[in-house]
Amino acid sequence: MTERVILAYSGGLDTSVCIGWIAEETGAEVIAVAVDVGQGGEDLDVIRQRALDCGAVEAEVADARDEFAEEYCLPAIKANALYQGQYPLVSALSRPVIVKHLAAAARKHGATTVAHGCTGKGNDQVRFEVGINSLAPGLKCIAPVRDYAMTRDKAIAFAEAKGLPIATTKKSPYSIDQNVFGRAVETGFLEDIWNAPIEDVYEYTQDPAAPREADQVVITFDAGVPVAVDGRKVTVLEAVEELNRRAGAQGVGRLDMVEDRLVGIKSREIYEAPGAIALITAHQALENVTVERELARYKRQVEQRWAELVYDGLWFSPLKRALDGFVDEANRHVSGEIRMVLHGGRAVVDGRRSEQSLYDFNLATYDTGDTFDQSMSKGFIEIFGMSSKLAARRDLA
Repeated sequence: MTERVILAYSGGLDTSVCIGWIAEETGAEVIAVAVDVGQGGEDLDVIRQRALDCGAVEAEVADARDEFAEEYCLPAIKANALYQGQYPLVSALSRPVIVKHLAAAARKHGATTVAHGCTGKGNDQVRFEVGINSLAPGLKCIAPVRDYAMTRDKAIAFAEAKGLPIATTKKSPYSIDQNVFGRAVETGFLEDIWNAPIEDVYEYTQDPAAPREADQVVITFDAGVPVAVDGRKVTVLEAVEELNRRAGAQGVGRLDMVEDRLVGIKSREIYEAPGAIALITAHQALENVTVERELARYKRQVEQRWAELVYDGLWFSPLKRALDGFVDEANRHVSGEIRMVLHGGRAVVDGRRSEQSLYDFNLATYDTGDTFDQSMSKGFIEIFGMSSKLAARRDLA
């Protein structure tokens, strides 16, 4: 029986060339799998037909937008996941859902190998292959761009020699990855970290400096899940899409950062994630109202580790699964409404309301009606500072 290879297919030059390239190098049949995670662009049926025209024996397309939003983006919102305190894991979140569909296709078609179009310098090769090994340990992984030194020039020459139905002359100055949770842009003149990004880099967001009226929005959460926008019930996907539109129109969610890649190098990345940043900002504000102090403090440590695990491609790891349980428990009371003003590139919270609130007006107020017994504070301070006081006496002796 002829070997079969499942290829993660995007419809672009590299993965289109990979179909014939893999067939020639390995003698295997190639089955292309394209997964829609809200990246926009071409119709999936067009992409499917291109894969067949490029030599795939079969091609499958999967609409995973709701699955991606509910099972991957939502946990990131509940975890307030920001890698290095900034990046909302746009690309990292999409890889495990793609991996899930690749592994399912491999089982369905009896394939022995999964292929992807990643280079040897990035994080995605790790995310794909560690993910595949976690879901289907018996599968082999190949990456033609990395393993066979398939440079862009070689890919173009191959496509032209084989008459593949794909444009091979247009070269974008950037490398772009996008989905419904955001957009990542790198390479080109951005590799000089002194160069400022130009407006042409951006697509999901408008210029935050342009004059416009502010937009006020109310987001409702139920146990950490965004369930309504301005009182209108929404799915998680709809919440992200609406905030992409409204926050993006106000220039919210632009990030310019130099990040630490898993492979050991630093990389300059431009991100725009208006919906993700707006929702995480709102979720953090509601947690501040509803989550007890010690739990909130510890959760901030968990959030950092959760983000690092996902960034590093360990979505399916035991530690990540265990932390998911903690995050879900910590979100049990995160229900209520957050009012935000979207304007000038910022999402600013200016109102909070929750039946699960731990904010007690009578304890917080300095006016008449204050129920906080300030006379207790003196003794509390004495006891709280006792160990430091004793140490100071010793050290000053």
